[in-house]
Amino acid sequence: MRNISNRAKILYLILLIFFISGFGLFWLDYIGLFDISSYVNRFRGEPELVTEAGGDEPSLVEREEFEKEKQKFAERVESLDKREALIAEREKDLDAQKEKMEEVRKGLDLEKKKLDQEKTRYSGYRQNVKVLADKMVNMPPANAVSIMLNWEDTLIIDVLRQIDANALEAGRTSITPYLMQKMSEVKADRASRIMYLMTQV
Repeated sequence: MRNISNRAKILYLILLIFFISGFGLFWLDYIGLFDISSYVNRFRGEPELVTEAGGDEPSLVEREEFEKEKQKFAERVESLDKREALIAEREKDLDAQKEKMEEVRKGLDLEKKKLDQEKTRYSGYRQNVKVLADKMVNMPPANAVSIMLNWEDTLIIDVLRQIDANALEAGRTSITPYLMQKMSEVKADRASRIMYLMTQV
């Protein structure tokens, strides 16, 4: 009777161990530390699911995702290359426009310089005309006419007009008509041409 009781205890103990082990395995599977289904499938000879494939080799889904990411990356690189090429092209256009603007600026500076020179020359010319007008008024008319006939027509006209302007400013009568009369006595054709030009220019 005592031997049977010991055998029963051993049997109960073995059953308890199996129960605790089974419960422990199910618990580990439940919390995710242990995958019983994969071992059961292996034991039955069934192939593993693609999403549950283990080992160092990536699964098909992971490979597909990797290929997709790789494709996105390649497209991104291609897009960046196109943008870089476009930026480089625009930089070339900007450099070309900058060179053109620089040429235009140099041209404008040259024109301004020429204009300043002309202005200075004209200012000096006008000053000379005023001086000559004063001298012609202050010398005998015959002498003034003989000197003026050696000038170009434009200078004669400018001096005569300056004489008129000085007389008008001073409130006196201009001697221009008298000088023209004296000039016509010496060279009628020259005097006639100058009078005509004074009415046109």
